[in-house]
Formats: sequence, structure tokens, C-alpha cells
Amino acid sequence: MDPGRRRSAARRWWTATLAALALPLTMLATGTTTAHAAAVQCSVDYKTNDWGSGFTADLTLTNRASTAIDGWTLTYGYTGNQKLTNGWNGSWSQSGQTVTVRNASYNGTIAAGAAVSTGAQFTYSGSNAAPASFAVNGTTCAGAHQPPVTVLTSPAAGAVYSQGDAVPLAATAAAADGATVSKVEFYDDTTLLGTDTSAPYSLSASSLTVGSHSLLAKAYDSLGASAESTPVGITVASGPAVVASPTQLGLQQGKSGTFDVKLSTRPSANVTVDVARTGGNTGLSVTGGSSLTFTPSNWNTAQKVTVSADSSGTGSATFTASATGHSKAVVTVTELAASKAYDARFLDLYGKITNPANGYFSPEGIPYHSVETLIVEAPDYGHETTSEAYSYLIWLQAMYGKVTGDWSKFNGAWDVMEKYMIPTHADQPTNSSYNASKPATYAPELDTPNEYPAKLDTGVPVGPDPIAGELKSAYGTDDVYGMHWIQDVDNVYGYGNEPGRCEAGPTATGPSYINTFQRGAQESVWETVPQPTCDAFKYGGRNGYLDLFTGDSSYARQWKYTDAPDADSRAVQAAYWADVWAKAQGKGGDVSATVAKAAKMGDYLRYAMYDKYFKKIGNCVGPTSCAAGTGKDASHYLLSWYYAWGGATDTSAGWAWRIGSSHVHGGYQNPLAAYALSSYADLKPKSATGASDWGKSLQRQLEFYQWLQSSEGAIAGGATNSWQGRYAAAPAGTPTFYGMYYDWQPVYHDPPSNQWFGFQAWSMERVAEYYQQTGNATAKAVLGKWVKWALSKTTVNPDGTYRIPSTLQWSGQPDTWNASSPGSNGGLHVTVADYTDDVGVAAAYAKTLTYYAARSGDADAKSTAKALLDGMWGNHQDSLGIAVPETRSDYSRFGDSLYVPSGWTGTMPNGDAIDSSSTFSSIRSFYKNDPAWSKIEAYLKGGAAPVFTYHRFWAQADIALAMGSYAELLE
Repeated sequence: MDPGRRRSAARRWWTATLAALALPLTMLATGTTTAHAAAVQCSVDYKTNDWGSGFTADLTLTNRASTAIDGWTLTYGYTGNQKLTNGWNGSWSQSGQTVTVRNASYNGTIAAGAAVSTGAQFTYSGSNAAPASFAVNGTTCAGAHQPPVTVLTSPAAGAVYSQGDAVPLAATAAAADGATVSKVEFYDDTTLLGTDTSAPYSLSASSLTVGSHSLLAKAYDSLGASAESTPVGITVASGPAVVASPTQLGLQQGKSGTFDVKLSTRPSANVTVDVARTGGNTGLSVTGGSSLTFTPSNWNTAQKVTVSADSSGTGSATFTASATGHSKAVVTVTELAASKAYDARFLDLYGKITNPANGYFSPEGIPYHSVETLIVEAPDYGHETTSEAYSYLIWLQAMYGKVTGDWSKFNGAWDVMEKYMIPTHADQPTNSSYNASKPATYAPELDTPNEYPAKLDTGVPVGPDPIAGELKSAYGTDDVYGMHWIQDVDNVYGYGNEPGRCEAGPTATGPSYINTFQRGAQESVWETVPQPTCDAFKYGGRNGYLDLFTGDSSYARQWKYTDAPDADSRAVQAAYWADVWAKAQGKGGDVSATVAKAAKMGDYLRYAMYDKYFKKIGNCVGPTSCAAGTGKDASHYLLSWYYAWGGATDTSAGWAWRIGSSHVHGGYQNPLAAYALSSYADLKPKSATGASDWGKSLQRQLEFYQWLQSSEGAIAGGATNSWQGRYAAAPAGTPTFYGMYYDWQPVYHDPPSNQWFGFQAWSMERVAEYYQQTGNATAKAVLGKWVKWALSKTTVNPDGTYRIPSTLQWSGQPDTWNASSPGSNGGLHVTVADYTDDVGVAAAYAKTLTYYAARSGDADAKSTAKALLDGMWGNHQDSLGIAVPETRSDYSRFGDSLYVPSGWTGTMPNGDAIDSSSTFSSIRSFYKNDPAWSKIEAYLKGGAAPVFTYHRFWAQADIALAMGSYAELLE
């Protein structure tokens, strides 16, 4: 896989009683079609990171021919004294000034129109000119035409305008390679506002509605290339307003800082703005700019307000800027200990994330998957969201409470999640018909999408659900308290599912629950057919979407949801920290009600501990011969890939179902959450056996890490109680963990589920938190080995840039688990295939090192954590947060075919046809209105792989949390 490329998540579910394979949010669905090579046609993009005495070179080789390249050797030359140090994603060598790169074993085939990336590090002195030409297999490559550079110069980020006033948009644009700029378009998110064909490029927009807007400019050149600017967020107020920026400010003791004040609209006479502290920490005060005068000529010129912190206090204060006839502006300033520079960074980034104008949130306060709309990962659109994003919002607000003492935002984040992402009773209306003695009807999981629909089989024994009764007894309801995993926040697809309104349609307001993955381990995001969680047969075909996935004699209108356990456990993890931090401030009562809700979520999360059909755990072969469980013997006590529940929409129909999952991934485990739910009083569940189940889960998770730890230290894939998802016989010699079979790529295979280093960082970070809190010896041993391996694969350059592992490759297998005498796993190995500077993964990795160093005192872990945080902060900041460019060669798959059985026809809510000729993009025609679509068009026509700079909510939150964690533990 290419260095720096985003790994997407995939979450899957199975409809009705077949139900749920939910996939994680950070493995990119990629794949290519292999053919035999003919004449080479190619282009090479060459980029460097240069620090004066050395540099890294990133090269993207694109196949411009109509057939694949099978095996490649790239050659080029330098004119200076550049000397090769090391390389990745290929075998690098140098002879004199000539550099040769031969493909690695895993990237030798480049499909038509696809690309591979490779890179290396060099030293040099003097000049560092880029190579003049490149050759592949002896054929000189054409130069890649560079798209125009576009910058939106007006309005300023964070600007506030009054409704009806003209918003002045202006942009600069420059073309490359002798081309000229032909036009510049201006957009409000994905809505085209207007076009200018001559410089200076500008537009006056006076019809913007009240609220937040994400504006951008898009330039086209005479050679057909185009590129959009970085989005700029603004706010339109309902009337004249005082504008302050930033709205969050962190000051260390004894220091001063400033924020800007101006007006949103031109006044008819002078306006006086008074600025004063209106509540909170008295150690903060206005020491400059307490009274500001704005005239009809300087109303839009910012004037500064200075706030100073005393030398001893801590805590937050609000400062209000007010003027007669204008709405107020409020700035929150937090005084930090003199040593807390990283807390100041946290607040800086927190301010960018939570600034409504920056586009991270919907009008309802729901975090989008990303600011940008054109992105395909597990969410196939940027303004969808996931339970993952909600859990990161809760964690972000918990850290904000720790830093500022304000816990209202933490409670508010849980309330937003509960309102929009946990199905209401109206969304799951027939749970009272659930029969715990027969939770679901069996259907096999099949290998590839073209094998579906999968037939239901009532002859396969299913075990009873042992926790439904105690959950109802504890909480007085049949409803399930867990998050569904994915949501179409802006109702782009148009299903419009709202509480109590099944398939309300494209005109419905508010977020809509959707589902995507359903058809086996090989189904990638590029092969999915999105559908509503509540299928009333209004869209899709004759039976809605159900008969694409399950085979039955008849179909009933129904609802169904899938929970992603890693997200729910992260929400519990965040609630634990909120409780710990609030109590340290003497404010435990501020969060107690929310923490109790987290305990309830953890109680229901136990469904993730059970085999899919509640069959006995261990040596399960054959759907009919594999025995049904009798209770807790159907529990593997680990966090599996999903749990799911559903039922009839007709309240008189009298059926509902629930399932667990037989597949367990090492990256999903959360020993900190298990510890909290089993041993921490405020988070112990109400149910009769909830706390004891989580205690057993904690021990089982730690053993699972031991069993999966490779000889080098990385954590391998996982295990399954249902080989191939249909209780097949595993290959002879497959090792087991309590009778569950080892699977190096559990759940999904396109791409393999455990090749992304991010799973390592996410999971080990939870182990590190548990170790930091308890000093547990097993956790320490697992972490010590993992950290040593990870550090050996990490490079930090003199300029602060860095390289961390990205794609992992696995060989061998672990020893069969013996709890009394664990094996050494001498035959289980990992290698790093390529490296990345992904900021979200780097943040999770830095947090792991921070928590480990805080308890162990490991100096290398501490220094590397700091280096990664400083490197991101010093090299990758922009107006929206922290991000790096990503080359997305996988976007060649926009034209991938979808498997739809011959003769099956239907329509999406917008009228897009669904039939056997459908493709990924044909049922998502809304993408063609996206301002970034032309990048995809150009790539599909043979252009260079597109480059995007994405601001994912989870990544920005994780970076902020990493700063706050370092401040708390090591600063």
C-alpha cells in the first residue's frame, strides 16, 4: 500500500436475522485488476521534504496504459551529491548519481490507471535539484501535468457577516506547465454560487442563509485540470453582531494573549464595543482593549483585546464583547499552569475543531466524518458520520472538562449522541416481541458478493440469549441502549429515516440512519449498495433491499441496527476519564448522571461477547453439528466485531431478533473499559452479572494480546468461532484460543483487516491507559515488547517530519493458547511494508507512548511521543487543524461494478437506477455535483492520482487528546 495513504474502515452488517458485520473506520478498501503488461506508458510525481542537509523523496508512479504493468524498475538521476540512506515500498539502490528502484513483492502489479508509491531518504549538501526525467522498465515516462493552485483569499476564516450583507469572495489561481486559468468557480459546500472567467477572480454572495458556511474556490486550466482551495468557514448572523476570534484561548500563568474583535456589518455611525470578564476565574483580566470604537470606515478591521493571567490561578473565564444593537461575542480564556504548553495547544486545536464556521459539525451539533465531502472510506461520503466520531466527541469534551473545569460540554456531547445515534423506542418498536430462547434464524456468511443472497436456514440450532432478561430487569425496557454505527447526517441519500418515520424520504430534515456492508468478507466499500435501516419497501426493488442480501420465500418490512463495539467501549473509556478528572476537581457530581448512562451502555455492550448465534465457544465445526449454547458458554468474553438487533416495523407482526458476532479482532479490545466496567464503582453496570462478565473479559482480553503478540512485538489479527462465517472446518494445524481459530485477517479481506498500523496504535493505547492506571504486569509486558518494536520502525527527521509504520504484512501463526504456559510465538512474524506521516495514527501512537512512559519511565517512549507531537504541530498545521496531503490512487475504483443479480431492478431515492450494470458511482450520482469531482474525472481518464488533504473528525480529536494527555502526564 502507498505510504501516506488513508486506510479506511469498513463496517458491515447482515440484514434481518442474517445481520451484522460492522467494520472499523480506518482501513482503505483498495484493489486492482491484474492483466499482462504491454508497452509501458507512465508518469511519475516527485515530491520532497527537505531540511537542508537531507530530505525524503516521495514518488508516485502512475500506469497510463490500458493494460497492467507486471513488475517494474524505476530509474532516474540526480545532478548533485544526493546519497541514498534508506528506502521503502521497493528495493532502492544507487550507483553514482543514478538511482534504481525495483518493486517490492506486494506492489509489482500496477493496474491500468492505477498508481503505486515509493519513497526514500537521502543526505546532500549544496543544491538539491529535482530529477529531470524518470524511466520505468527502460521507457521514459511523461511528465505529470500539475493542476492549478487555488487560494480563497476572501473572506477570512471565521468571519461573521450579517444576513443580507454581501459576502465578498475572492481567489487567486495559477496554472502550471504553460497552461492558463480558464475559470474559477465559488462554492458553498457543494452548492455552486457563481463563476468568474477573468482575474481578479471574485464574486459577491448576498443570499447566504443564517448559520455556518464552508466556502471554497475551484480553478480550471486550459488543459482540463482543476483543483479546489482549502475550505474557509464563515458564519452568517441574523443581524448586526460583534465578532471575536478565536473563541477559545489558553494562557499559561504570568502570560498574556490576545483575541480580535470587529463588527459583522458596516454601521451607520460609530459603535463602541465594551469587553469585560463576565464570569469565572478572577485571575484573568482584560489589560488592553476594554473599550473599542468602530467607525463606518474601520468596522471590518480587527482590533485586539489583551487578556493577562496572574501567576498563581488556574481555570476558565468568559469574556464578553458587547455593543448596543449588536449580538454579543463570547470568548473563553483558560489559565493554565506555567508549564502547560501542551494544554495550550489542546485548547488551540479544540477551538478550531469546535468553531462552527470550520465545518466539522452539522447544524444539530453532530460531528461529520470529515470537513470535506468527497471521501470514500468506510463512510462513503464525508458528511456521513459514525459511532466512532461520536465517541471521539465525548472523549474530546471530557478532556476539555479536565483542562477548563467546564463539564457541560461533556454532558452535552453524550446528549447529542443519545438523541441522534442511539435508536429511540420509535426506531426499534417491536423489541417486546423478542424471544430470548431463540434469538435469530441462521444464515451463512458467504465469501464474495456474487454468492448472495444467502438463504435462511431454520434447521440450524441457535442458543438462548442469557442476558436479555437481566437487562430488562435492570432498566425496565426491551429497547437496546447502543449506538448504530453509521448515519447520513445531511440525508444525502434521501432515505430520511427519522424517529417513528420509516423511509421519510429525501425531503426529510435531520440525520438518517443507513447501512452499507452486508455481503461477505470480500465486499469492499466500492461494492456496497447503501440502504435504510428501516426498510419499508419504498426504495430499492420489490422487497426494498432485503432480497439483495438474504434469500427467503417472503419479506417483511423491518428495522435493523448494528453496533460497533470499539466505539461504544471508547465512549465508556471517555466517561471513565471524565469521572476521574471531575472528581479530582471536586466536581464528580457534574458528570455522575452521564457516567451512569455510560455504565448502561457497557451493560448492553456485552452482546459483543457472544457467538453470532449463541453457539458454544470452541472447536465449532458445521452449522448443525456445532452445538447451541446453554447460557454463558456461548460467550468468548472478548469485544467482537459487532452486535446487531432488529425486528418487524408492524407492531402486530410479533418478531424481533438479536445476534452477537463470532469474529474477534485484536484492534477492537479495550481493557481500560473492561477494567472500569468491572472494578470502578461509578461505572459498574446495574445488571446481575454485568460487572463479573466484564471482570472475566478483562482477563480474557489480556490473554488475547499475549496470544496474538508476534515475535517482533506487533499484535496479529484475531480469532473466530465460525470459520468463514458459516462454522466451516478450519485448515488443519490452525492454532486456537479457547477453541476459537486463529485468523490473521478476521472479518474482511479487501483490504486485509489487520494490515493497518492504526489498529495497533488504537488498541495498544487502551492497554497503555489501563497499565498507567493500575500497573498491571501483563499489560506492562505486552506494551514493553510492542513499544520496543514500534520505536525501532519510527523515524523522526531533523526538521521534525516523521515516518511511522503504515501497512503491515504477516507470516506464520501463534502457538495454540495455553493459559498456564503461554507459548513464545516464535513462528509468528510481522514486517512493515510501507510508512506514513498520517496525523491521526501518529497521535494515537504518541498517546500510547505517553501513557506507557508515564508509568514505566521509559525515556525513549517519552522523547518519541514529544517528537511526534512537536513534528505535527510544527509542520502540518493549517486553518482547520492539522493535516497532510494524501495521494488516493484507490479512487480509480469509482467505476467499480456492483454485484446485482440479473433481473433485479430498483431505484435509489434520487432516482438512480440499481441493476446488474450499476457501478459504485452510478448509484451515487450526487458525487458529480461535488466541487472535487473533476479530480476524480481527470484521474479516471488517465490523469495523475488525485491528492486530497482531509480533516477527519476522529483524527483532529485524537491529536488534541494527545496534546492534553502529554500535558497531564509528562509535561
